Amino acid sequence: MKSPKSTGKAGAGKGHDLYAGLVRLHILHHAAKEPFYGLWLIEELARHGYRLSPGTLYPLLHRLERQGYLRSEKFREGRRGRLLYRATPLGRKALAGARQKVRELFGEMFEE
Repeated sequence: MKSPKSTGKAGAGKGHDLYAGLVRLHILHHAAKEPFYGLWLIEELARHGYRLSPGTLYPLLHRLERQGYLRSEKFREGRRGRLLYRATPLGRKALAGARQKVRELFGEMFEE
């Protein structure tokens, strides 16, 4: 088995790739429940132990949007614009499939 290579990105370390997948699922989970702003998501993920900077989160959100899992809408708040993110039908479908796989995996990992 090959050992994982460092990506050279800030915060990349042991388990980084594993956590990245969990973060993406967490994002889709919240986007499917209700639309959110990036800053809210940074705070929400921090409550669960994921410390993401805006420089890490926003490229991830943009990638999920390019892949068709998220859609963003621009809103004006005062002088600045903000993006509100929500899950697309493809994102909801991907999340449903991922939930099933996570359920199977966790059932296997934590069976007694």
